[in-house]
Amino acid sequence: MSVSTEEHLLPLEEYQAAAVQLGTQHKTKGMEPFIERVRNDGLYIIDLNRTDERIRVAAEILARYDPENVLVVSSRQYGHEPAKLFARIVGGESRVGRFVPGTMTNPELDGYLEPEVLVATDPMGDQQAIEEATQVGIPVIALCDSNNEVSEVDLVIPVNNKGRRALATVYWALARETARHQGRLPEDAEFNFGVEDFEEEL
Repeated sequence: MSVSTEEHLLPLEEYQAAAVQLGTQHKTKGMEPFIERVRNDGLYIIDLNRTDERIRVAAEILARYDPENVLVVSSRQYGHEPAKLFARIVGGESRVGRFVPGTMTNPELDGYLEPEVLVATDPMGDQQAIEEATQVGIPVIALCDSNNEVSEVDLVIPVNNKGRRALATVYWALARETARHQGRLPEDAEFNFGVEDFEEEL
């Protein structure tokens, strides 16, 4: 695929302009491999090369599943629109806002789902969904900031998961790359969505 020959899915300057690299002033042990440096103000800076690489890996993995078996969740408000649009583009399901306990574990529940893979926007806010995914034994791909615990995450995508533009940018890149791998987006076709389409309204 032509995209695979590019150095990055997006120029690093575009990731930087969206503040994808800006972590928090806290760092967990699990996120250490994804940190490039710490700034003078104490903010940990995420290695964008690792972000880009993990988006590619996640897209390849997600494309192996039947689209309807992909579930995307976001309790974080700035992740609502990105998660919903990502799911729509790749043919998956989304649940945004409060994740109803039992969604994946209680067949009696209205809205019960049996996904085969979970994409979480923030392991902290989406803890209920991640716990249920772990219980039912499906893999978890998560957008993780420098302060996230990642023990229940199978594939970390390191990213500023608190920024509106950062989340839109990463979900845009993940949607485009997943759609390519699924064959929904021909190799030389334009992706009909811009990053701004993924941005949550203020």
